[in-house]
Order: sequence, then C-alpha cells, then structure tokens
Amino acid sequence: MIVGRQIVIDSRLSTVICAPIYSSYDGLSTQVPVGVEEGLKHESSVHCDELVSLHKSRLTHYIGALSSNKMQMLDNCLRISLHLDQD
Repeated sequence: MIVGRQIVIDSRLSTVICAPIYSSYDGLSTQVPVGVEEGLKHESSVHCDELVSLHKSRLTHYIGALSSNKMQMLDNCLRISLHLDQD
C-alpha cells in the first residue's frame, strides 16, 4: 500500500511520488502509525524515508484515507525525512 496525493493521481502526469506502507513500525520519527481506522486490515506504518516514484497504472485499489491528524503527522515526517524547514 502507498500514500499519494489524489490531485497528482488524477493529473495527466504518468508517475506519482508515494510513501510506502509496511506492516512493521519501528518508532522512527519518519514513520506514521496507521491501521484499521485508516481502512487497513492490520496495524502498519507509512515509511517516509522510502519515498518511491510509481507509474500510476500500478495504483489499482483504493484502500483507505488518513484523518487530518494523521495527515499532520505525515507532513511532519516528510519534513524530517526531506530535511525541510519546519515553517
């Protein structure tokens, strides 16, 4: 499973940058815990240190969504992972 921006998925671009979701959670500052509340079958985590570019044709099944709180956590993890300013 991956997390990606819907506006880019819907665009004419052929690829999207995604954060993979794995069933492991190591407690890193670049991981967001997710699970059943987000539509997954079991507890997992978004790994922001492993961003990948995928062809949109590989995105075939919508599984769930992140709450606004989880999106804020994801934003923060991406800032840490990409070493961006906190402003």
